[in-house]
Amino acid sequence: MPGLTPSPTAQPDVTVVGIGADGWSGLAGPSRRVLREADVLLGGARQLALLPAECAGERVTWPSPLRPAIPGLLAAHAGRRIVVLASGDPFHYGIARTLTELLPAPPRVLPHPSSVSYACARLGWALEECEVVSVVGRPVARIAAALHHGRRLLVLGAGADTPAEVAGLLRDRGFGASRMWVLEQLGGEREHIREGTALSWSQPPGDPLSIVAVACLRDPDGLRLGAVPGLPDAAYEHDGQLTKRYVRAATLAALAPAPGELLWDVGGGAGSVAVEWLRTHPACRAVTVERDAERASRIARNAERLGVPQLRVVTGTAPGALADLPTPDAVFIGGGLTAPGMLDACWEALPPGGRLVANTVTLESEALLADWYRRHGGELVRLAVAHGTPVGHFTGWRQAMPVTQWAVCKPGAPLAAASGGAASRDGEAAGRDAGGAGDAGNAADAGGPGTAGSPVPVTDAGAAGSPVTVTGTGAAGNPGADENPGTARNSGNAVGDEQ
Repeated sequence: MPGLTPSPTAQPDVTVVGIGADGWSGLAGPSRRVLREADVLLGGARQLALLPAECAGERVTWPSPLRPAIPGLLAAHAGRRIVVLASGDPFHYGIARTLTELLPAPPRVLPHPSSVSYACARLGWALEECEVVSVVGRPVARIAAALHHGRRLLVLGAGADTPAEVAGLLRDRGFGASRMWVLEQLGGEREHIREGTALSWSQPPGDPLSIVAVACLRDPDGLRLGAVPGLPDAAYEHDGQLTKRYVRAATLAALAPAPGELLWDVGGGAGSVAVEWLRTHPACRAVTVERDAERASRIARNAERLGVPQLRVVTGTAPGALADLPTPDAVFIGGGLTAPGMLDACWEALPPGGRLVANTVTLESEALLADWYRRHGGELVRLAVAHGTPVGHFTGWRQAMPVTQWAVCKPGAPLAAASGGAASRDGEAAGRDAGGAGDAGNAADAGGPGTAGSPVPVTDAGAAGSPVTVTGTGAAGNPGADENPGTARNSGNAVGDEQ
């Protein structure tokens, strides 16, 4: 955040002490000692009230908002022994992380058992087999991304109303049969545990200092959503502008999301690519740009329902709407490829090592991608999907419109050791266009397909009746023609660009 960079001055004398609902009696000797010796005690009002009078340091209650005030507070008490109180484990969604980001060096930390450790001890759950989701200062909808049959969740609550909100979300997402436990004041004298099912939960608000445990059970008629990209198309609200399931899975594989990375989803449509990018890891980030206001609202609803309400939706026309966005790690272009300057703007925005993936169903955009492929290399493939459909008393294949996909990694320092830089990448592309062996020749020597451009059929055995053909191609065309957005939208068989 601006203005919150670590100070170059000497490291303040700061110790962080974790404290639980059991207060002073639950603290170990070293924690008690530093609290007695502190000149300044920083913490929430509830935490400070747990300390006895023998902790004689000046007591300062955290202001709100907290983070912007921390540098000033530390500066005001420079040269004094400062002890910061934190709930449970200070490095688990706690103040210790913030202090580490702001101070020249990490503070000394004396942890206490966290609420999730207490909850697992009470329920007999192995902590490493649980998923922890915090809704403190975050939408409860984030829980939806973690809902899987048989999964155990520990939800860090934002207040007394959190259990009812969690129960409502579980019912709405088809997990009403899930069992819930609300564990209050864990480790303290007023510890209390309530339990029930999400479907029947009607208990009044309890203690705000609580954690909600959930044993997920999907309703028999609930839609199954997997943990990997390629969610059912029925999971999305859309008007036909949707990157369909099998193409979406291939697209996410090419984008290769990693924790903490930022995606630009240009031409969002229903937002499916950005949504599934975010679902791969809680630290992933995404911005989707959609020119149609109604579709932009629909994207936000899809993101909320599928557990990634943090998706940023920008209503505007690319490439102009891209100008003020943060630097992406990957860019997906699902529509508007022939808009003047679109590919140039996305390519320029990518840092070295960034990935660009573009999908299209039109000949005009395909020609444009072929031209960029010749200049920059990467992979150019054609994805064709057919579904088994009734033909009288028999079953036949109904072919969807093939999708041309170009995927490329921008050359530069991060790739130099692996790829040899831009020169070798351009050389590989030239070799393919000239009919050289390249990687295809090596595959042939190993018994694989021997000619670049020959189709490689891949059938998903888990989805009967949906063979997928992937074809590598170096075909060129005449770039520059305008797309016909109606091509994908008006075809009932379209796999679909998202415009």
